Amino acid sequence: MRSALTYILLGLGVFALGFGLVLRLYTYPQLAKMPLDLDSFSVATGTADRALVFVENGPDQHVPEFREDLPITSTTKVTADPTAPEMEKGSDVAAYIEATRITANDNPDIGALSASVRQLCVDRHTGEAVAPCTTQFIQESSSEQPETPEEGRVYGENGTVQQPGFGFKLPFDTEKTTYPWYDLRIKDTVDLTFEREDTVKGLDVYQFSYRIEPQKVGSREVPGSLLGEPDTPSIEADLHYEADRTMWIDPVTGAVIALEQSVTQKLVQDDETYEDGEVVFDGTLALDDETVTKNIADAEDGGGKLWLLTTLPIILWIVGGLLIVGAVLLLVRFREPKVDAGNHRLE
Repeated sequence: MRSALTYILLGLGVFALGFGLVLRLYTYPQLAKMPLDLDSFSVATGTADRALVFVENGPDQHVPEFREDLPITSTTKVTADPTAPEMEKGSDVAAYIEATRITANDNPDIGALSASVRQLCVDRHTGEAVAPCTTQFIQESSSEQPETPEEGRVYGENGTVQQPGFGFKLPFDTEKTTYPWYDLRIKDTVDLTFEREDTVKGLDVYQFSYRIEPQKVGSREVPGSLLGEPDTPSIEADLHYEADRTMWIDPVTGAVIALEQSVTQKLVQDDETYEDGEVVFDGTLALDDETVTKNIADAEDGGGKLWLLTTLPIILWIVGGLLIVGAVLLLVRFREPKVDAGNHRLE
């Protein structure tokens, strides 16, 4: 009877260890992936202390002017591109399209402050941009809308990662470290640095942040009157940009739960310093309550599923190890030689 119990415990221990390994090393990589049918929508709200806007002035005409204390809204939609060659069933790569638009609240006469569309390919396990990618591109515009959907679109080379680093989320099982985050405005990666552990509406999260020091990101031609030179019809000045962003990340799924950012842009002429430049945008934005609540619900749902593939294997390994140790102890005790009352070995 004791021998049967020993082998039962040993078998259960080996099964627990093996099942834990299967969950962690095979099942987890199969399920911890970004979806091929992604379709998400997020909203951020805030205020532009100062912004250069284009106000409607007749059919197809917009006049530039400065506005202050302007309530603004940023909407971002991310969808998968099922037509991309990379989007094969079971693929480890996904192709996503992100469209962002910043508008002035309750001001139908003002065009969009800015808009951008981009497409890239990402590793579904890590969330990091990868190549080859046949459909990667970046398209940006100010409030003046492009004449065609493709106007201003810049395509990346198929064999090169056009938008390197992370741009949608961080890896599953996010670590307390620094990650390369792609900033669309400077078209380069920045160091997204872990700051501290935090909570957002009861969800345990990691807080990350990065800062972009003032730097030139392009140029813009504007009426001289906007830059204090009314006698000059138009002036081309360098556009400079600086930003601070803070993100709250779910460490289990790597998803962005909440985000806050402040952005400043200035037009700087050749004979000016950055400090003397004309502010054309200075504002803050943060994901609204509805978006944060939805992000938390999605993270809890995904995290609950991944718990079976991360925490459960550890429990199985511990239980399996204890069962095996118990079986070995029983086996050793069962095989100990019996001794009679006179301390003589029984043959």
